[in-house]
Amino acid sequence: MNVPRPAWQEWLPDAVAGLIVATLGLIIAILNYGGFNDYAPIPLGGLSPDREVALLVVVAVVTGAAVAASRPAPGPALALVWMLAGIHVVVGVPILVTELAIAAVAFGTARWGSTAVVWLSALSIPSGATVAVLFLAPDIRRILSRFLRLSALDGLGDTWQPFAAVIGAALLGVPWMAGMVLRVAARARTTVDLASADIARAEADRAQARQIARLREDQAQLARDVHDVVGHSLAVILAQAESGQYLPDGDPAALKTTLANIATSARTSLQSVRQVLSATQEGLAASTPDLDSLVEGLRTSGHEVVSTQTGAPQPLPPELDLIAFRTLQEMVTNAMKHGRRDRPITVERRWPDGDWEATLRISVSNAAAAAKAADWTAGQGLTGMRQRVESAGGRLDVDRHEVAGEPRFTATAWIPVWRPLP
Repeated sequence: MNVPRPAWQEWLPDAVAGLIVATLGLIIAILNYGGFNDYAPIPLGGLSPDREVALLVVVAVVTGAAVAASRPAPGPALALVWMLAGIHVVVGVPILVTELAIAAVAFGTARWGSTAVVWLSALSIPSGATVAVLFLAPDIRRILSRFLRLSALDGLGDTWQPFAAVIGAALLGVPWMAGMVLRVAARARTTVDLASADIARAEADRAQARQIARLREDQAQLARDVHDVVGHSLAVILAQAESGQYLPDGDPAALKTTLANIATSARTSLQSVRQVLSATQEGLAASTPDLDSLVEGLRTSGHEVVSTQTGAPQPLPPELDLIAFRTLQEMVTNAMKHGRRDRPITVERRWPDGDWEATLRISVSNAAAAAKAADWTAGQGLTGMRQRVESAGGRLDVDRHEVAGEPRFTATAWIPVWRPLP
């Protein structure tokens, strides 16, 4: 975990550097006042020693302040440097050797300055070279000759001015360019970091969207499963209960059989709901009975069923097995709910037969009352059934037609079957 440093720790090194520069400048000024001219600038012509040392103290302090402000306040630091130039040009104060530290100001304005400060500092480089040529060339030559022991420079005379321009431009330009390089590199790193953060946020958003989509799909799947299980069971129970109305009054055995069938259907429904909920919580596919059990359950409810099966039945993968079971379950549920009890329900299953066929076709057909056929609309069960079939790459067709003047409904599903390679 990165803990941000206190603000004073950021500018402390610059403050120490500025204090050192100011202290050295004061020492040189005092040495000059004490007559140690071998280590100090030439005294000002026409000024008293007190005024001379006072001006040198100002130069030393301003130089130190400019160095100290180069990082936290590059703009004011640049202004202080131009203030020093004004003192030298207008008053004629000679250059202190400590003023070479303004190179740190050139670096700071390029590295940490605002856009305006960067432009002003860039313009200051040729301007500073011009000032060095016109006004400060003798002082620059004297400092290099005395402090850097380059005594050969004393004999150059006026030809020294081009060298003064080069030295002034180098003193400001080299650190300024170094600051710009670091500024561009830091900005590039910041851009990369921001782009990486944007990518990470986008990926997190996509992951969250995928998770929400999975949760919604699971909720929709659970709703379809519960609807199919409960709807089918209630339809069977209702059909069995209604069939009890037509039992002879003197046949208690038939009544007991009907009640037992109702209890069995309710128990099976409860068990199926528990399986669906358990499978949803554990992320597993719920176990499903075979398709024949649906047909037998339909017969047990008292409906006449005509069931045909062609082709060789084959085991299906769990996902397709569940889709086929729920599809047939919803079909027979709709047939019981909306069909006529005095007409048979036709169930057809056609398994793949041949090398080119890989589709299980399930079809349920029933006769419907004229009133129900006229008012028929697709409900939630049909929508869920269609979504199930299409999720496996299959298709569903629901057709309302007439046979011999009698309205009929036929629901047909084509479910792809995964066939093993030979």
